[in-house]
Amino acid sequence: MKTILVPLDGSPFGEHALPAALAIARQWSAQIKLLHVHEMVANTLSPAGTPFFDPDVDLALCAHEQNYLAEVAARIAQVWGGPVEHTVLRGVVADAICTYAHEVDTGMIVLSTHGRGGLARAWLGSVADRVIRQSQIPTLAIHPTDAPLQLDQSPQFDHILIPLDGTELAEQATNVVLQMRGSHAAHLDLVRVVEPLVHGFTLSGVEPVIDVEAQEQAWQQATLYVEEVAVPLRAKGHVVMTYAPIGHIANALLERAEKDGVALIAMTTHGRKGMARMFMGSVADKVLRSTTLPVLIYRPPDE
Repeated sequence: MKTILVPLDGSPFGEHALPAALAIARQWSAQIKLLHVHEMVANTLSPAGTPFFDPDVDLALCAHEQNYLAEVAARIAQVWGGPVEHTVLRGVVADAICTYAHEVDTGMIVLSTHGRGGLARAWLGSVADRVIRQSQIPTLAIHPTDAPLQLDQSPQFDHILIPLDGTELAEQATNVVLQMRGSHAAHLDLVRVVEPLVHGFTLSGVEPVIDVEAQEQAWQQATLYVEEVAVPLRAKGHVVMTYAPIGHIANALLERAEKDGVALIAMTTHGRKGMARMFMGSVADKVLRSTTLPVLIYRPPDE
């Protein structure tokens, strides 16, 4: 049985990860583990006015956090009959999340990209960044909204955009998507962006000149490549569309996602070193920060 790990910070915005986690847990017949990381802080002042750690206050805060997770688990039980566990850990938040995820053999981490207010410090902005950069477990980042949370309305991740950069490492995002979908067919958009190829500058030294012949060749190669990747996916029953737009990578991906109305973007965080430029680190970061769509990020193990 696979495990879906959901880190929570005690805020309603952090809980926006729960519907997505429930949707995947239903497909996997998996269990959900709710996690909160307690950070020890100086929680009062000494008579001299300096920060002072009070162990009794700290224990009370931990108990409050445990009660919060139990209350969330109870709300989940009202809409889903699967197993739900909850744990409060101590430590550095991102490190504790990644370590615990490996210890319990987590299949996926699902978290909100930020939290606001609540029991604990709103840490799910920078924490999400660090988890995505550290973890080698697929991580689904959810962008919270101001809409009321409805646990009984699970999102359907049936239309997914997968950016590719021509490397096998980037193609591993397709494997993660297929694992997430289980036996359910999906509508997949495979996108290989071709960046404009500049050939020198004009005499003014301002405007670049596009190498039309090289651009056409690159576009043809990208078109053939995404079609080759699509063949085995179509053989498995998935609907696969392929695109090779010309433009700046992150912007072209976001435009494609908006035009097609996809439900999810799934990508690796980097590509192979060498002739293929390693664009998937900075591109993934820009996509994650620029879209309101859920983004599934996977950082493959170093070769």
